[in-house]
Amino acid sequence: MVDGVLFVCHANMCRSPMAEFIARRLLRDLPVAVASAGTDALDGAAMHPYAVEVAAGTGADPAAFRTRRLRPEHLIRAGLVLTATRRQRSICTALAPAALPRTFTLRQFARLAAAAAEAAEPATPRADSPLRAAVAVAARARGRLQPATPDADDLRDPIGGSPADFRRCAEEIERSIRPVLALIGTAG
Repeated sequence: MVDGVLFVCHANMCRSPMAEFIARRLLRDLPVAVASAGTDALDGAAMHPYAVEVAAGTGADPAAFRTRRLRPEHLIRAGLVLTATRRQRSICTALAPAALPRTFTLRQFARLAAAAAEAAEPATPRADSPLRAAVAVAARARGRLQPATPDADDLRDPIGGSPADFRRCAEEIERSIRPVLALIGTAG
């Protein structure tokens, strides 16, 4: 994944695969690959059944999806790493310190993308792709925003919840991806 977004959660069974499928639908017109992994995933497991329902709602067939454990090479190859929580962001940067400038929680990056769009932040002239330009713009916005409360960055895990909990999580994921999509679209 040369120019892609990597979504990371705990087991790669709920949040990150839902984000992967939602992002694929929303980013389908942009030259951006999308993948997911889990910090504590077991390779080859199926997605949670309620997450399958959400993923199927994107128009894609999630039947072939299998979980994968996060590895340093996934982080090194990703143009943007979006985690479900601050804890997972820390794990990612510990596994691949070079990925730090392009690793954010999903909700954090959404705030940065919205702030950059509001400020009409110009793209980085040296960026060779819309995704890299968007990451550079958001990274510059990072220094201008007040820190958020810790719970503002974490995406609640729906595991153990009802189908409605999974749908609410998916709605939060989609709300968070929309400013990212807009920033990638305008930064390139």
